[in-house]
Amino acid sequence: MMVRLVPLGHLYKIAMDLQNSSGHTMLCVTHEMGFARKVAERVRFLEGGKIVEDRPSAQFFDAPRGARAKAFFSLIRH
Repeated sequence: MMVRLVPLGHLYKIAMDLQNSSGHTMLCVTHEMGFARKVAERVRFLEGGKIVEDRPSAQFFDAPRGARAKAFFSLIRH
């Protein structure tokens, strides 16, 4: 099996092109918060396999509500 790595910037362009040209809904599962912030209209944050936050992207990134989301952001913002 061959794995091909794609630079995140290229993946972002592909995702946006698909979203803009097709009008389809896209589901993206990622730990890359910068990518999610650019692409997502809505964010669902999971903890233990359960959705603990489901909010518009801007609201989620500006002020996460849950303790786990806040802790996650404190780690990646430093």
